[in-house]
Amino acid sequence: MASPELHRFTLPNGLRVVLAPDASAPVVGVSVHYDVGFRSEPEGRTGFAHLFEHLMFQGSESLEKLAHFRHVQSSGGTFNGSTHPDYTDYYQVLPSAALERALFLEADRMRAPKLTEENLRNQIDVVKEEIRLNVLNRPYGGFPWILLPAVLFKTFANAHNGYGDFVDLESATVDDCAEFFDTYYSPANAVLTVAGDLDVETTKTLVEKHFGDVPARPRPERPSFAEPAPQGEVRHEHGDALAPLPAIAIGYRVPDPVTDIDGYLSYLVLAGVLADGDGSRLQQRLVHREGIVIDLNAGCGLFGPLEARDPDTFSITAIHAAEVSADQVVAAIDEELQKLAQEPPSAEELAKVTARWASTMHKEHDRLTNRTLGLGSAELLFGRAELIYELPERIASVTVDEVSAAAKALRPDSRALLFVKPTGGAQ
Repeated sequence: MASPELHRFTLPNGLRVVLAPDASAPVVGVSVHYDVGFRSEPEGRTGFAHLFEHLMFQGSESLEKLAHFRHVQSSGGTFNGSTHPDYTDYYQVLPSAALERALFLEADRMRAPKLTEENLRNQIDVVKEEIRLNVLNRPYGGFPWILLPAVLFKTFANAHNGYGDFVDLESATVDDCAEFFDTYYSPANAVLTVAGDLDVETTKTLVEKHFGDVPARPRPERPSFAEPAPQGEVRHEHGDALAPLPAIAIGYRVPDPVTDIDGYLSYLVLAGVLADGDGSRLQQRLVHREGIVIDLNAGCGLFGPLEARDPDTFSITAIHAAEVSADQVVAAIDEELQKLAQEPPSAEELAKVTARWASTMHKEHDRLTNRTLGLGSAELLFGRAELIYELPERIASVTVDEVSAAAKALRPDSRALLFVKPTGGAQ
């Protein structure tokens, strides 16, 4: 789709606003991104950012529990929220006639969510059940996004479990929630994005009406989460009672996407050359020719590309046959990386990968939900919402030599290796 004109303004309370009009369908998306995620959690409060995301759906000082759900769904809309390493987002997509309703709802909970002991205890139980379902009672639960950071990184901010430890979750108090809200959920620490069928001046008036009187609070200073890359190869073994086959995850560091976006994108293209589609190098060798790997993936970011600031991760994961050693799989991956480091991919091979990426991105941003969230996260993380429209062209400009250089930089002496071993019983 064509890149829409973006309109920006900032309210006196510090709320940054991005408007992206598109009249192709009578639908509007509204998102709020807060500059707080897993990495902002204090020690002893693992999982707190995600827990707080749940609390933001539990009513406000002016609306009862489930009112947000009811108002959006009765308008024919959808909604959700999610927690990431560096931000938490909330969104709704509705018919454009319901725009003011969505703005009211987001402003209402930005002003004063309902933080009560009852709501907190209820949502702690909900989050614990979510962890049981997605991690503890599932084969390869938390692989690799929970398990790999603890091997690749050393600092608490980068290495800890963002889903949360049960002891930490159960010890959370209403006072902790109030302090977290006061610190991180200020208008000055957020970006409001409205995309779709909107009139710019009317929307600006509505934003000012509903968000303008949200009390201003200081924007928290974001600490640097930077830390050195591993000085050597770091290995860790994790037992999984539910896993039917062994698995490995190899983690490397990548360039800072904020200061070196094009360098970062060369690793994204490298991931495609290695593992995207049946014709990719690792798929061809490990899955089709040698048959030693059952499932294989490579990519930037543990949640996906451009989902976090520095430090971010390049990972290769594989589930392999039980009779095959993990070191055999790692050696084969190293050989393919070395081949790329010594001889760049052909222009034809690269073009297939970049064309697939461009197609995927255009398709994603054609969906209003993805576009709204993409604009908001790009504005928050990189200060440039329009980056999402530039990505296909920038990826297409990655050269074969840059992909080769990225492969060369993935060195065995600066990486983390995580081995998941089936235990067949209690860990």
